[in-house]
Amino acid sequence: MHDKVLRYIRERRLVRAGDRVLVAVSGGADSIAQLRLLLELRPELGTTLAVAHFNHGLRGEQSAADEAFVAELATQHGLEFFVRRSDVREHAFTSKLGLEAAGRELRYRWFAEVAEQRRFDCIATAHTLDDQAETVLLKLLRGAGTRGLAGIYPIVRHGNARIIRPLLCATRSEIEAYLAVLGQPWCEDESNLDHRFLRNRVRHELLPLLEREYNPNLRQSLSDLADLAQADEDYWTSVIERYLADQLHDGQLWLGGFAEVPIAMQRRVLKRFAEAGGGALDFAHVEKLLRCALGELRATELPGGRIAVREKGSLKLGTPTRQEAHDYEYPLPLPGEVRVAELGVRVRALIVAEQLARETADGVLLQRSLLAPQLTLRNWRHGDAYRPVHRGAEEKLKRLFAAKRIPAERRATWPVVLNGNEVVWVEGMPVAHAFAWNGDGDAVKIETVPDKTP
Repeated sequence: MHDKVLRYIRERRLVRAGDRVLVAVSGGADSIAQLRLLLELRPELGTTLAVAHFNHGLRGEQSAADEAFVAELATQHGLEFFVRRSDVREHAFTSKLGLEAAGRELRYRWFAEVAEQRRFDCIATAHTLDDQAETVLLKLLRGAGTRGLAGIYPIVRHGNARIIRPLLCATRSEIEAYLAVLGQPWCEDESNLDHRFLRNRVRHELLPLLEREYNPNLRQSLSDLADLAQADEDYWTSVIERYLADQLHDGQLWLGGFAEVPIAMQRRVLKRFAEAGGGALDFAHVEKLLRCALGELRATELPGGRIAVREKGSLKLGTPTRQEAHDYEYPLPLPGEVRVAELGVRVRALIVAEQLARETADGVLLQRSLLAPQLTLRNWRHGDAYRPVHRGAEEKLKRLFAAKRIPAERRATWPVVLNGNEVVWVEGMPVAHAFAWNGDGDAVKIETVPDKTP
């Protein structure tokens, strides 16, 4: 263990000679082993150590006993000891977080405060290879991408604090064997056995099952996957930052040449661009944003009540107006069809031969010879107007909606087809007078059908 952890610290450059290291010690086997190992490695690393213990106040006398145990261990080794007692349950209630998340938030915030106030260079937390495997598996189950599969990094920043994880190279069984050789006791946290917590179920049920039935080396495989994902993410981060430095202007993403870059880069660029404004994007959000950037959608909604809008060759983020939140726009080839995900339908433009056209009801067909090879399908916008067949004058769609008693909540997404800038077709209404089939030549029928795409 001594040589293994020393090699890992040096390979990952976790500490430098002269660093003051604040060691987070809960009292459990992992954190006690970390402290004992860092004590052993002090002469070779040239570091100064101190101990920090955060008392979550969740287990009454057992929490107090853990604190006393850690304080005594720090005293035995002549280390400065810092302690914070906090009501994690109250913080979880007021911040609407789970107990685990609330405890982590308070714990890391306090570690960072101590490090800043007492001028520690880094904070050591005792995450192990097992923790890494559990984290990657949990991320995989939740549908994470490369960033999620990177799992726990050996070095991260928390505010101004540098967090290091020297034990990511060691398994829990190795750690317990090391403590047994030292004759070093530790504190058992009974909550780690509580199967109400998802991580505990993964630790005690799912991982052992997968190892037993599928891959006995699964923990190491998952840890290796995290290493690969971390390297990929580090590479892509530098590439994407350079790309955005060139393509971002006044907060807008310039899309010149964007369609030619690989899709892996497109997705990462859009994800980084949108998340810089706040809120995380899942795969579905990124895919809609991609369609918007490629011109298939005019706008798409994002988490946090934001909207991305494509205008004049660039993509911008903002807060949507009520109308913009429902906007969509697609090219409709003639003949052809387009999927409208916003409505769960497909809109078709069909060629109808002259003989069949004569059997179709009046006001349904358009004159093919008057239409462009590609039409535009979009939702209704304020100000839209046209003259339907057999009407004497142009009328606003808003007035026609009211006459047909179309509910207000449905109007914003109502499909409209344009030939150039002129409305020629509106769902459920007669076609435009100027483009109606005149009985000569082929006609065009536009219709909506349910979308069967799974």
